[in-house]
Amino acid sequence: MADAGREVRNVIVIGSGPAGLTAALYTARANLKPLVIEGLEAGGQLMLTTLVENFPGFRQGIMGPELMGEMRAQAEHFGAEIIRGSVTSVDLLSRPYTVTTTDAEYHCRTLIIATGASARLLGLPSERALIGHGVSTCATCDGYFFRGKPIAVVGGGDSAMEEAMFLTRFASHVTVVHRRDTLRASKIMQDKAFANPKISFEWNADVEEITDTAKGEVTAIVLRNNVTGVRKEIPVDGVFVAIGHTPNTALFRGHLDTDPNGYIITHAGTRTSAPGVFACGDVQDHIYRQAITAAGSGCMAAIDAEKYLEGLPQHLGEATLTA
Repeated sequence: MADAGREVRNVIVIGSGPAGLTAALYTARANLKPLVIEGLEAGGQLMLTTLVENFPGFRQGIMGPELMGEMRAQAEHFGAEIIRGSVTSVDLLSRPYTVTTTDAEYHCRTLIIATGASARLLGLPSERALIGHGVSTCATCDGYFFRGKPIAVVGGGDSAMEEAMFLTRFASHVTVVHRRDTLRASKIMQDKAFANPKISFEWNADVEEITDTAKGEVTAIVLRNNVTGVRKEIPVDGVFVAIGHTPNTALFRGHLDTDPNGYIITHAGTRTSAPGVFACGDVQDHIYRQAITAAGSGCMAAIDAEKYLEGLPQHLGEATLTA
């Protein structure tokens, strides 16, 4: 494995979604010459979306991959170095910090973690094929596209009920599909959902298929009752999968403080439990999970990193070498 000449970077950013690329932009403009390691899912969750209408500055909306391409190009324009690769380990026990990828080792004074969170999916081939074409994991992002249309929400927790109730603002009807006969959501959330006349429930139901991949759009959801075995097809124009998110924090277990669900805990902005290590975006935000809030926290992480570096004795204009 290559060692990058023991070059010590001022900033390494792990992740290339809205949070990571915004952090890269701000640290690049501060002349900190950040290195961005893209990760397996370059560009983050927006690479799986089609039209993004709620990112400020684009009155007609912008395609998710196009938005991420522009953010990447802007960060590079100001001097960020972006490399393909996946981080396999980090060493936060000694300074400078070491970040290891499949190809090389890199060293840094500050580390910005922007690895995001992955929406849990049902695992159906049709689901993956129709992501961004009627299948979504974000009601706030995509609910607007389903005005006057019937949709389904899969899940039984608080998040699923929140999404279902939010979607009743747009959809003609919302069918909640749950694999058990009782919800996991809190009682107050259950009561609100049960009282909403636009929401109905399919109990003990497993999703077998989402149609129609041949048309490239959602036309129905095929369910199987896991008690009776009876199959049912419900016509819908959209399917929202709300069975939770998993923060991409496996690399940092044992290194950083996380909450019971694995999200990195931050203090006073984006500071983590390790000095000089900052976290931004969905890896530490399980509430908002929006591109614009991720970008905002990426800006915060960059400013926090810059202030931290100002307190270190060495010259920060260029990356330096250690013996």
